[in-house]
Amino acid sequence: MSSTFDTTVDPAYVTARPVNPAGLPTAYSHGGRLTAEGSSVDPILVEIVQGTLASVEMEVETAIGRTSRSPMIRDAHDFRAGIHDRELRKLTGRSYSALVHPIVRDFPIEEMREGDVFFHNDVYESEGGIGHLPDLCVTVPVFHEGEVVAFVQAFGHHDDIGGAVPGSMPSNATTVYEEGLAVPPIKLWDAGVPNRSALRIMTRNSRMPDSLAADLDAECSACLMGARRLGELFERYGREAIETSFDAILDATTETYRREILSKIPDGTYVWEDYAEHDGVDEPQLHTQRITLTKVSDAPADPEMGRPAGPRLIIDFTGTSAQAKGPINHCGDYVGGNFLKKWLAPILRNLADTPERMAELDVNEGIVPLIEMRFPEKGTLLTPIHPGPTNARTFVILRLLGVLAGVVAKAVDGKMPADQETIRYTGVYGKDLEGNDYLMREVLGGGSGGRYYADGEDTIHVVPDSRNLPTEFTESRFPFIVERLGLAQDSGGAGEFRGGLGYEKHIRMLKDAHFMSIADRSILACWGVRGGKAGMPFQVVIDPGGPDEREVDALADAEEIKAGQLVRIRTTGGGGWGDPLAREPESVVRDVVWGKVSAEAALRDYGVVLTGSTDAGDLGFDADATVAERGGRAAWSRDDDAFFDRGPGYSSLADGAAFADVDRI
Repeated sequence: MSSTFDTTVDPAYVTARPVNPAGLPTAYSHGGRLTAEGSSVDPILVEIVQGTLASVEMEVETAIGRTSRSPMIRDAHDFRAGIHDRELRKLTGRSYSALVHPIVRDFPIEEMREGDVFFHNDVYESEGGIGHLPDLCVTVPVFHEGEVVAFVQAFGHHDDIGGAVPGSMPSNATTVYEEGLAVPPIKLWDAGVPNRSALRIMTRNSRMPDSLAADLDAECSACLMGARRLGELFERYGREAIETSFDAILDATTETYRREILSKIPDGTYVWEDYAEHDGVDEPQLHTQRITLTKVSDAPADPEMGRPAGPRLIIDFTGTSAQAKGPINHCGDYVGGNFLKKWLAPILRNLADTPERMAELDVNEGIVPLIEMRFPEKGTLLTPIHPGPTNARTFVILRLLGVLAGVVAKAVDGKMPADQETIRYTGVYGKDLEGNDYLMREVLGGGSGGRYYADGEDTIHVVPDSRNLPTEFTESRFPFIVERLGLAQDSGGAGEFRGGLGYEKHIRMLKDAHFMSIADRSILACWGVRGGKAGMPFQVVIDPGGPDEREVDALADAEEIKAGQLVRIRTTGGGGWGDPLAREPESVVRDVVWGKVSAEAALRDYGVVLTGSTDAGDLGFDADATVAERGGRAAWSRDDDAFFDRGPGYSSLADGAAFADVDRI
């Protein structure tokens, strides 16, 4: 086995940005191989190492989930763990994670000691790994024979880190200073000794100091435990064997995506765009996120930028709108877009040969050499200038998942899913029945898009492994009753393959309170593709059917709710795939029986003439009448109609236009 260690630094991360916004140098080692190219490795050991990494990552997350205190971490599971090598490359691929780059930038590896725990949440000093201040990140170095050999990291969305409103996500913020306490990389534990002063500063700035302290303790302890586990792996097999296995794991990912995924995209250049609809400050408008995708099969090697010869995807964000006044900006243009590459790459897995194969494909640092990103100048939604606000940056980075899916769909004749659900935060806060302050906030999912071979999934969550808060838990802890939690009928976009359904949740308040919401897709909808229709948008109504009935804006910080009033939340449905007139009538009948589609929508959207009734148990369809009904309607035409359907809300923001120029093939 070779004993040569190649510590070549990827020059892209040295020359791309001489200093960060804080004036700190960014010429730190990153992205190089740990061992020489072609080093021999035992394939069985590679499997053992890969399985151990996944096991340690899951053990860290399990420990955090079982010992944390806040509902967002413990119950909603809005946190992630990740394992990185000493070249800062992400080794695990079950989920996305933050970056180690800002830690190594500010604290040289040579000066780290066992028991150190580093902390940061500063968006602009995170090198793109942290999107908003409630995401707190802890990083622990792994040691072997006195030297740093890897890192264990966890970051999660916490209840409150200060700022203008409970939850630290003010919808009308115009600077980061309104969003809470920003902490640049610091040493939170020094050789096993916690920095009590730093902890006290953070908890003093939080409205939920006890849960914040408990969550941080859980994350630090879990990552320290994970570091010990990885240290044992190095002790058992030796550094050389483990680091050769690390390189082999990432090389395998690179080769798999090159062979199985990039090969499915024809060479050429494709353009598409989608939009956030509001930023909390200006009136609703189209905040454009544009991708120009170029696929090249025989790109030459670019050693100066660390890119090998062969297939390459070039993602150019030129045409993205200017930085918003409100908090929907995302700092994406750091270290060559390293975070965004790994964030967006899971979309490419939809090109796998089968859904089963798709589920097997991890996204780790191995995809980074296959993607080149080009960013516009500073001052756009993806290249904001400090102190631009960012707390609702999900409106941009989640939309980018859909933009990439859409532009790839144009390249592969629609063989990509229609648009998926978008994340939203909803919640209530006030005084509980004992007069104590409380904050209940959750991330409700929605429907995923229909696929060329199957309907979309209902009520999925974009954040991997996250979930809605259990009714039994919330009713026992907060002053309200959950009267309904189910599927929002007709919310999925019509199509040959229907979009998945969103949630419908009814909350009855027992005390006066305030409702909060950070959500988009309340005007625009999840788009349908290749004749499929858009899903239903997000909607919140207070006191539906009552004297004070009113629809709440999707960006709300303190909407008053009276005791006894109901809050009805409906989340987005996924877009449909394919012409609804091509859907099997039997599938429509089944959906009506299941309550996913109404009888009215069966006729209106699918042209299916029903017979019988669900009450009598004899619901069916009239075959001749259905053929006649569908025959009187125009079928979708690739040549004459738009490839994407954005729903009726688009025209209200686009001066009456039914679709954008880029929506045609």
